[in-house]
Amino acid sequence: MTTRQTGEDGGTGAPGAFPGGAALFRLRPEVAHLNHGSFGAVPLPVSEARRLLTEEADADPDAFFLSVPERLAAARHRIAAHLDADPEGIALVQNATEAANLALDALGLGPEDEVLVTDHGYGTVVAAAARRARLVTAALDPDLPDEEAVAEAVLGALTPRTTVAVLDQISSPTARIIAGPRLLAALRERGVRTVVDGAHAPGMLARPLAGEPDFWFGNLHKWAYAPPGSAVLAVAAPYRAEVPAPVPSWEDAHGFPRAVEYRATVDYTALLAAPEGLELLASLGAAQVRRHNAQLVAHGTELLAGLPGLTPMPYDPELAMRSLRLPDRLARTQDEAAALREEIAARLGCRVLVWGWPTGGGLRLCGQIYNRAEEYERLAAGLKGLLDGR
Repeated sequence: MTTRQTGEDGGTGAPGAFPGGAALFRLRPEVAHLNHGSFGAVPLPVSEARRLLTEEADADPDAFFLSVPERLAAARHRIAAHLDADPEGIALVQNATEAANLALDALGLGPEDEVLVTDHGYGTVVAAAARRARLVTAALDPDLPDEEAVAEAVLGALTPRTTVAVLDQISSPTARIIAGPRLLAALRERGVRTVVDGAHAPGMLARPLAGEPDFWFGNLHKWAYAPPGSAVLAVAAPYRAEVPAPVPSWEDAHGFPRAVEYRATVDYTALLAAPEGLELLASLGAAQVRRHNAQLVAHGTELLAGLPGLTPMPYDPELAMRSLRLPDRLARTQDEAAALREEIAARLGCRVLVWGWPTGGGLRLCGQIYNRAEEYERLAAGLKGLLDGR
């Protein structure tokens, strides 16, 4: 992927609504849901598939739970086909944070090991690394112009003691590509093992596992239309035997991935319904969905960029998320960011992500097939008055 500089949209204008997109979701129509990247939204056909699974489990628990290991394996194979992944090299897990902890445990880190993270990393993933090893943090200027500059900053933070790098594939607050294939190759050449947080990659990137990291994980409940509680952990062959099972179970003898997927009597319906989300995306035309969503968020960003004090940040044109810098007096802490986010929701009826940064935070927009151009227009019109005088 190539990363464009700010302001190179080429005047695409407002894209039309995605045919039938809004009708696929049970979202409150009076709210502009412009924050798909945080929690996703479950399409009605996927929700119905999960409901039927719940009814099946309630009707005959013995039959349902005895079938779970084989059904998880079947679901994994269906998911792997959409991710272009080896079905024996991935495991179904509940979320990216769980996957991060499993990956880090598999590496057998100790307090003398040094792990590289960035200051764009997701908080719980960085905290997981900090519990197991000594951290060195690469400070990435949010306004670094392109993917190459980001890679140079990461490589420049390595020390002779760095053995592992934990990196976002797409950073959550700033919507930047960090762990691209070139950076992963450069780290591999230096003998640094890689753990890639691909929380936003499934469904948004055509090839989410590009670059062959040692460990990669991604949520399915965001851009892949699966229910909450569904994610994937991909592990390179040399490390699969080292991934611990989350809990001891009757599947332990099978090893990875079955021992990781099975955790006794819990709710498996999200994982079993997850392939329905990816198959819905494929039926809609995954490339068409990605293109529409990227064009929609480009339109929204262009509208907000016309407001005083809002500055678009560098972006990847293929992504359905973009961030803008807020005036430097706003969102300097996470508490300030959360307060502004809730004020936007209460006063404007718009859901967005606001992230904090010591020199002034930012606002992240998303585009999804249920969104319409007028929702971004409503946000821009209301945000001008809300930010005036601050």
